[in-house]
Amino acid sequence: MTSDITTLTASLSCPALTSEAEIAPYLTDASQAAAGRPLAVFLPRTTADVSTILRFASTHQLPVSVRGAGTGLAGGAAAYEGGLVISTEAMTELSIDADARLADVQPGVLTATLDAAAQAQGLFFAPDPASAATSTVGGNIATNAGGLRCLAHGVTADSVAALEVVLASGEVIQTGARTIKNVAGLNLTPLFVGSEGTLGVITRATVRLKPLPEGAPYTFAAYYNSLEEAGGAVLALTSSGLNLESLELIDRTIVQLINKHHGAGLTEPGAGLLIGLCTSAQADAARAATICAEHGASSTETAEGLALMEARRLVFSSIYPEGFTVLGDAGVPVPQLPHFIRRIQEISEATGRAVLITAHAGDGNLHPSVYAGAHGEETEAAEEVLALISAAALELGGTITGEHGIGSAKLHALEEQLTPATLAAGRVIKAALDPAGILTPGRGL
Repeated sequence: MTSDITTLTASLSCPALTSEAEIAPYLTDASQAAAGRPLAVFLPRTTADVSTILRFASTHQLPVSVRGAGTGLAGGAAAYEGGLVISTEAMTELSIDADARLADVQPGVLTATLDAAAQAQGLFFAPDPASAATSTVGGNIATNAGGLRCLAHGVTADSVAALEVVLASGEVIQTGARTIKNVAGLNLTPLFVGSEGTLGVITRATVRLKPLPEGAPYTFAAYYNSLEEAGGAVLALTSSGLNLESLELIDRTIVQLINKHHGAGLTEPGAGLLIGLCTSAQADAARAATICAEHGASSTETAEGLALMEARRLVFSSIYPEGFTVLGDAGVPVPQLPHFIRRIQEISEATGRAVLITAHAGDGNLHPSVYAGAHGEETEAAEEVLALISAAALELGGTITGEHGIGSAKLHALEEQLTPATLAAGRVIKAALDPAGILTPGRGL
């Protein structure tokens, strides 16, 4: 097979990484899921290269893992033993069509890079995961990432107009259109958004942009002595009619850890901190603070700018060094948020295992983080706690993943949410587009 890889590489415009040192950074993702030793890692720059690699993999029946920046948290990008890795990080072409409010991007463009390019022309890219500075647009599309602005702008799927995708056979297809309206044929674009690399490799995307709001943004903060009360305030805020772009919840311990690791200087709440962003509306921020006070906040504040909201992006880099490395991604309908918080607290008490809570509270997506030991030696016990939390989310009409995806980490739980017939329908689609099962096998569905 070594000679075959050499022959393949000769037909590409990118080299093959094959030494232990070269492939080490590409073995797994941020989840640190178990990985195998691939035959080679490729960093293609063109759709033609991706097509050639997949034709080779299909011919030789080699499993392929697809990765962007490796920031995924579900094990979806971990390498396969004896397989190939396609990393899209070198695919970084980007152009803005300001008149059409569209951007054309290759999948390796960083989310923050796209947003900055759009803002330079008076526009912005709405999807805003906490990892925007390090995650790629292609990775966000593959997982249908959410993030901090979902409350106002929806998830990544709501910003994708068209895709170029390479199927397992190497065939290249295009979905969607650059027009505002388009009903020609089946709408295949949403099929690939969120498919986690199981149906094809996204090599180019046309995404929608929005006009930048005029004026300065305003944030508000509300401090609570009860996380359940904070959850109740979320429902009051989301049903208030206020122009809220983001609404985030961070528990007291996480606030302390953000201050410890980043010197953020945040005021520490009794139990939890609710942070919201109102786009260019000081009056809305003030009204939101008043609503929070009416719903149990011990104190509130408002401020011009994004400093409070930016602190939310420091959560994961603050909790990981403390051993909270098993991270959940469950979602519930917003009215169930207080009940879900209570259930998580009950599970933590019953199991004797510490669980921290941070949330995209405005859309009901929680990221409970479970203590897994200083060196990860208690990961299995932490995973069992997370399974209980996921089950509680389903009981409340929710989902086992709001934005991180299934990958390998949650594959075992997928049948708890989806019916056998639903699972079978998804697998029929997988078999039709990838009959040899080479693309991200055993993950996602």
